[in-house]
Amino acid sequence: MATFKVEGGHQLQGEITPQGAKNEVLQILCAVLLTPEKVTIENIPNIIDVNKLIDILRDLGVKVHQLSEHTYEFQADEVDVTYLSSDAFKEDGKKLRGSIMLVGPMLARFGKGYIPKPGGDKIGRRRLDTHFEGLINLGAAFRYNKEEHFYGVESPRLQGADMLLDEASVTGTANIVMAAVLAKGTTTIYNAACEPYLQQLCNMLNRMGANITGVGSNLLTIEGVDALGGTEHRILPDMIEIGSWIGMAAMTKSELTIKNVSWKDLGQIPRVFKKLGIKLEKKGDDIYIPQQDSYEIESYIDGSMLTVSDAPWPGFTPDLLSIVLVVATQAKGTVLVHQKMFESRLFFVDKLIDMGAKVILCDPHRATVVGMNHQSTLKATTMTSPDIRAGISLLIAALSAKGTSTIHNVEQIDRGYQNIVERLQAVGAKIERIN
Repeated sequence: MATFKVEGGHQLQGEITPQGAKNEVLQILCAVLLTPEKVTIENIPNIIDVNKLIDILRDLGVKVHQLSEHTYEFQADEVDVTYLSSDAFKEDGKKLRGSIMLVGPMLARFGKGYIPKPGGDKIGRRRLDTHFEGLINLGAAFRYNKEEHFYGVESPRLQGADMLLDEASVTGTANIVMAAVLAKGTTTIYNAACEPYLQQLCNMLNRMGANITGVGSNLLTIEGVDALGGTEHRILPDMIEIGSWIGMAAMTKSELTIKNVSWKDLGQIPRVFKKLGIKLEKKGDDIYIPQQDSYEIESYIDGSMLTVSDAPWPGFTPDLLSIVLVVATQAKGTVLVHQKMFESRLFFVDKLIDMGAKVILCDPHRATVVGMNHQSTLKATTMTSPDIRAGISLLIAALSAKGTSTIHNVEQIDRGYQNIVERLQAVGAKIERIN
């Protein structure tokens, strides 16, 4: 188990380039199973969760060739379907949340898809009903082994259907779309997720020969086709990492440039950070953040206290609420952070309170943050990373704190951020990894 040793209180300066988007690449990797032809994917991040999924694809019989540091070629022309029933898959699949998206493409192309209860962050209840209800609507027979927590769906040929999703789940929509592209007839999916990453998946599938319309809206129409071909695809920059670096610059009073951010795909992210008082400028496709000694939280027009909450796209992503909460601890003013989706994601605030932050945890979903305007800095402490997003938030807090902090269980951070020590050191952070 590794640990970060972080000496806080230093200003950073320079340029940092976001990695490929973790939440996109997990969908895209599963989609290579839909064709026997070659699929080339660029800008794949070198992080634990992605590497685990690539290993699962190899074990399934997919030919994997690494063409460069972040570019891979995949060919699923000799898939071993029996691997899905093996003890090895039952063990490997449950270590990764993204493994759930193997089910849709395997079901569509091979008539069966199995998955153990997937792992991932322990941030609250993360049900799979949307995935399987959608696949059942397409004609799949569902079974579940309670003893082994093992799910299965089977169908010789899926049939298009009209469906209204019970929630706009990104991974659920992705799974259903990947199944529907090879189904017979027409499928309509209402209340579909429309995040940029889901749009990327749909556009890639269309280049492979699928017929998906309504991309970018919450109503997708899919005309099933008999087969898909190969393609090339480039992963977007990770919007969660971009938001993390904005927060890091503000907390450490640093001047940073975040390169090649794909502004058009950032949605509400720049606007929310501006509401916290953080100055940021659009320079080409970069974000420039000037050095600020202070940033003040805006109020609503009527003078009432700002609330930052998550919502399905184009609302604010829940993955950045932890960052917003940390950034607010050193702002001027007060903000209510409302995490609607996951009931355990805000529990990490106890660590911030230990560091001297003024945070009131109202209930599992809401926290009120009283900013200290950098008048009283956070104090270094020893802490443990509970999940990816809380982990990076605690790291940002440590970089701004007075003294040297220790963060244990940093493998959680490694799951979502590649080469983070080296990249932060390059902009002046005093951080080292201790194994």
